[in-house]
Amino acid sequence: MKLTVIGCGHLGATQAACLAEIGHEVLGVDIDEARVSILRAGRAWFHEPGLDDMLTRKIRSQRLRFTTSFTEAAAFSSVHLLSVSTPSLPDDDGYDLTRVFTAATTLAAHVTRPSLIIGRSTVPPGTTARLAREVAVSARAPIEVAWNPEFLRVGTAINDTLKPDRIVAGVPGPEAEATIREIYRPLTRAGVPLLVTDPVTAELAKGTANAFLAAKLSLINAIGDICAATGADMTALAQAVGLDPRIGAGFLTAGIGYGGGCMPKDVRGLAAFAKATAAHDAARLLSVVDDVNTSRRQRVIDLVRAVAGPVHGRRIALWGAAFKPGTDDVRDSAGLDVADRLSRLGAEVVVYDPVATGAALVNFPHLAFADSALAAAHEADAVLIGTAWPEFAAINPAAAAAAVRTQLLVDACQAIRPALWQAAGWTVAAPHQPFDQAERPERPASPREA
Repeated sequence: MKLTVIGCGHLGATQAACLAEIGHEVLGVDIDEARVSILRAGRAWFHEPGLDDMLTRKIRSQRLRFTTSFTEAAAFSSVHLLSVSTPSLPDDDGYDLTRVFTAATTLAAHVTRPSLIIGRSTVPPGTTARLAREVAVSARAPIEVAWNPEFLRVGTAINDTLKPDRIVAGVPGPEAEATIREIYRPLTRAGVPLLVTDPVTAELAKGTANAFLAAKLSLINAIGDICAATGADMTALAQAVGLDPRIGAGFLTAGIGYGGGCMPKDVRGLAAFAKATAAHDAARLLSVVDDVNTSRRQRVIDLVRAVAGPVHGRRIALWGAAFKPGTDDVRDSAGLDVADRLSRLGAEVVVYDPVATGAALVNFPHLAFADSALAAAHEADAVLIGTAWPEFAAINPAAAAAAVRTQLLVDACQAIRPALWQAAGWTVAAPHQPFDQAERPERPASPREA
């Protein structure tokens, strides 16, 4: 099939390449000329493992190309996958649908034949119906609107697209259903389940999935507080609970909490919608989930201050700026937020991340940055791990000890094996573990305090 993908961000660019990979002819559309220029060269403008290679191969095979022209898009295909972002509103927790409606109505003005718009962004219930009414005003031919939510995770987006757990399609009628089944036939033939629903149910699917995962993370972090108070082994406890098939082992890592461009936004957006529709229990529950997650950041700051003493004038290394491993995405990064707050308390914070340094520097130019973990740790009074990159687990504790001034490590995301570091003379603290103030290591006088 010939398909367009409107919006070439993390979702759209990956989706365009993967649709070409399974045999379709795809035209990616974005209004950002710089972004399109990078994609035309066979590179993503963000870090996603394997995507550059796929883009290069599909462009060379002439199954994939990119444009800024909506006129070209409307002429190319009658099936358009709408993949623009839906950030939170500036002064509200609800979704900002400006880009969704702008992209769809702009496209509709160029449509001259019966067409189908398939929404992929995360939106509140009722968006499909609203969008159908809006595009009907400017279209010169009938346009149907369906909703097909994405379930991609940055860092594993290609696998999530080509081997998804499920495909959900909210359709207005049989023709739209038939089109979506044809798009995904290569995947469904391989055994991927396709669930056809009404549009409102499909609109709720992504937000609800993220809300469940967020609730699980917030609950295990709250239980982590109990472990810290009692001395219980959080890792063993999570393993014991995770072996229950009704619960499962995923998302049971206590630590600094979740971040990124989707989960926090989706929890807050669903809570805002629930509140607006008088679904009070849902609104209250989701608000607590968000509050618990947000509180993790202050808990990490309090832990750093408890183990290191007053942070003013002290050098703290932050290992990890991305909101999770495998990406350069720093949107709502818990680690960077903690680093920023420590900096405002007077600490000298030096940040290292394997791939996200550039994005972090743009968003937090007042922080210092290093080109390696050990360089960031040079003469540090404490090391804080904010992202569980495998690189940090592989660091030699003795080599790190030679770099720092004080062998104090706060592992906010269960990134390392504490016993190995403790054997090398390190004091290791974590939010879910008890910490005896008497165990705080003596800190040598700092030249900066002289």
